[in-house]
Amino acid sequence: MIGRLNHIAIAVRDLAAATALYRDTLGATVSAPLPQPEHGVTVVFVELPNAKVELLEPLGEGSPVGKFLEKNPEGGMHHVCYEVDDILAARDRLKAQGARVLGTGEPRIGAHGKPVLFLHPKDFCGTLVELEQI
Repeated sequence: MIGRLNHIAIAVRDLAAATALYRDTLGATVSAPLPQPEHGVTVVFVELPNAKVELLEPLGEGSPVGKFLEKNPEGGMHHVCYEVDDILAARDRLKAQGARVLGTGEPRIGAHGKPVLFLHPKDFCGTLVELEQI
């Protein structure tokens, strides 16, 4: 059902500093910051040959990444994102197997302009999982 790894998301307190670290220290190609108010984050994508690293900074009050950073002040891995061919079929299959889909259960448009869903970390070895339709 799941396809390739799309990205690993890392929550950061200072997006400019994290971007500089990846760009200047690691020599990575990074995107411009992209505010995602509907998700409560600003993102920068670090391009890799086989996937991306998504740097997440809280945007606005009540940001889920802000809550994550309250519990993890140094930041850290927030979620992993896997690609799926059909997000609704994947959702229905996962729900039938007992997995919990976060939010309303309806896909929202993610930072890549494609439908996404998040799955409860308690159902996936303590890791928040994002599914993105390709």
